[in-house]
Amino acid sequence: QVQLAESGGESVQAGGSLRLSCAASEPSLDKYAIGWFRQAPGQEREGIACIGINDVNTLYADYVKGRFSISRANDKNTVYLLMNNLKPEDTAVYYCAASHSCPGFYDGADIRADYWGQGTQVIVSS
Repeated sequence: QVQLAESGGESVQAGGSLRLSCAASEPSLDKYAIGWFRQAPGQEREGIACIGINDVNTLYADYVKGRFSISRANDKNTVYLLMNNLKPEDTAVYYCAASHSCPGFYDGADIRADYWGQGTQVIVSS
């Protein structure tokens, strides 16, 4: 069982930056691919970024490429999502999740994960 805890969400002005954290007490997150997802009110959950086991790869959705960056700090058992140049459309609840691989988060059009965090709210005002 992996218990994930997101933090770092808050209200910011457009153009600002935030760093979200996804932490676990145990087991070590480096055994999992970690993905970040978000869900805005009335919309479906969507993928943002993923970092593979042993950081073998990092993947980004087109709508955040160049603005968001995912990274892993194994000594802290934490995965980060650095978000720059935030836009009002980035407003959502952000979730991290664990799976065996980045492609493993997707079953066709459906998003699936072995473990999910509880989410952290990001609000971007114009």
